[in-house]
Amino acid sequence: MPAPAGTAETAPAVGVPSPDADPASADPGPGTPGRLVIQRVLFRGPTALVPEDLYAQVSRGSAHRERRRVELAPGSQVTTNTYFGRIHATYWQRWTDVAEVEASLLVRGSGLVRLYASDTNRVSRIVAAQEVHDVDDAAIVLRAAVDRFVDGGGLWLEFSSDVDRLEVSDVRWTVDAPAPARAASVVVCTYNRVDDCLNTLEALVDDAEPLACVSVVHVVDQGSDPLESRDRFAEIAARYGDRLHYVRQPNLGGAGGFTRGIFEVLGEARAGADVVLMDDDVQLEPEILIRLTAFANRTTKPTIVGGQMLNLLHPTHLHIGAEYADIEDLAVGKPMPGTLRDKDLLAVDEEGRPAVQDRRVDTEYNGWWSCLIPAEIVDAIGYPLPLFFQWDDVEFGYRARHNGFPTVALPGAGVWHADFGWKDWDEWHRFFNIRNGLITAALRTEFSVRRVGGRLATLLGHYIIGMQYGLAVTLLEAVEEFLQGPEILRDGSVAAAARIREIRAAYPETTMHQLKDLDVDFRDMTVVRDRGEPGMPRLTWLKRVVYQTIDRPAYRNGLVPAGDAHWWHVALFEKAVVTDMSEMGVRVRARDRALALRLAKRGARTLRRLQKDAPSLVERYRAAAPELTSRSNWARLYGLDADA
Repeated sequence: MPAPAGTAETAPAVGVPSPDADPASADPGPGTPGRLVIQRVLFRGPTALVPEDLYAQVSRGSAHRERRRVELAPGSQVTTNTYFGRIHATYWQRWTDVAEVEASLLVRGSGLVRLYASDTNRVSRIVAAQEVHDVDDAAIVLRAAVDRFVDGGGLWLEFSSDVDRLEVSDVRWTVDAPAPARAASVVVCTYNRVDDCLNTLEALVDDAEPLACVSVVHVVDQGSDPLESRDRFAEIAARYGDRLHYVRQPNLGGAGGFTRGIFEVLGEARAGADVVLMDDDVQLEPEILIRLTAFANRTTKPTIVGGQMLNLLHPTHLHIGAEYADIEDLAVGKPMPGTLRDKDLLAVDEEGRPAVQDRRVDTEYNGWWSCLIPAEIVDAIGYPLPLFFQWDDVEFGYRARHNGFPTVALPGAGVWHADFGWKDWDEWHRFFNIRNGLITAALRTEFSVRRVGGRLATLLGHYIIGMQYGLAVTLLEAVEEFLQGPEILRDGSVAAAARIREIRAAYPETTMHQLKDLDVDFRDMTVVRDRGEPGMPRLTWLKRVVYQTIDRPAYRNGLVPAGDAHWWHVALFEKAVVTDMSEMGVRVRARDRALALRLAKRGARTLRRLQKDAPSLVERYRAAAPELTSRSNWARLYGLDADA
């Protein structure tokens, strides 16, 4: 007779190992009949670059931690109340039909295993416990009902030893398996990041259990430096066998690369399939595939399940737990109220409690650094827009939301991705950020010309006064292309990507230099720090315009750190050497009053045209959207048969 929720059982009996017991029969692994593994408890990351405390923490004494095993010295305690270690039960109660979870594990030695739960207010309670005495690979099962977590809370395990050692291994959380289970395929889009992509593929094939969740791994290579040119690729491909599908195609950006994978998967099976999109340059935690696919298998309706992003350069920092876009403000990546943002996951609060997200925070979309999309959603709402890159994931997420399909950003399902804060805005991709934001606004909002136009005017004014003339041109080119209508997407934006890079090359401040290569007197590069954000920004902007017009700069030259490179500060200089946000070099901004005036006049003309043409443009983009997001349109871009 099964034990009720909130209780524990062992096999063989605790403290009395049975000589006749077959260890294989007590294996709590993924092969357990009728059970779906939703999460493994791991005690260290996939690489030594990742702190072990993100997985399990030694709260007393000492312990030896391996990937799937931990050995506690006498008098020690280990907790899995961590980012990767806990079950975020509130998300399971809100979005799935799961009523109970089981934690199964193998133990050796003597000690105590407890299953804890927390609530919205971060108060913990013991749900189940089991004490063991001198056992040898005894299987323990602890159960907990998923019934008191609507607003928040999680589940985790705690192991403690007394006078003897305690070894714990093969820890898994399971739920009743659905029938039938959904298939899943992975899509990795890559462009000239050969080593990064190969590292990602190798990390996945090295871990058999996550790989077992995957039918096919589609690699869409759009680069001029192909993966297949490397001996290492052949070695990795041989390990995958027929599970790896390698495709080469011209560069259609991230949108074209990811959509090619979706195209292939939906060509294989048009229902009951999930597509996991994954960037090529992530530090992969293979466990994410178990967690995303398991969650998707138990949601009450087709749901986009997103993995969260941790910062690659600062691996204990969570980027944003849940986000939304202020579309008419052309702003993405805004944190939902109450979520964690740039949070050190190893920090503790004033009461010593860990930095975990106990309260459930729902998201409005999820980035495609790692994101699961059910095939049914694509069938219902169409494929992604051919935007090249930037906003493709945002637009698709909001389109799904508009059609009744939610997105869940699942805590504990994370990958490490290059820190966004270390990327400079003054790059060619800003063209797509602005242009595609306008397209998304036309499709997904009322498109308030006053609000959208006001935002563009503000950005343009900041760029010009801050001597970012190339960035100002980038913005104007983006708006002017948007004004041409949906025909601009006919080629998948390939021509636009080439054109904007050529245009920006004419503006010197768009180029990054090494300090050692600059022919500048060191006395002209004295660091000048920002004195703080102005209380009246509009008045400050007008004052900067006046001083620049009459040639009365506060400083002729100076070096401005990246964190101080705000428009109101850089506008005080005749020439400013500004640190690039990557901290890998500097940009040189020099005042050009004639160019600034020309750009201001061009901007005024462009924004007047936007105001005049916006209503008809919105209608045109909306009318074109069904065809642009159709399978046949993408087949045309790929040069394939739509029925393939």
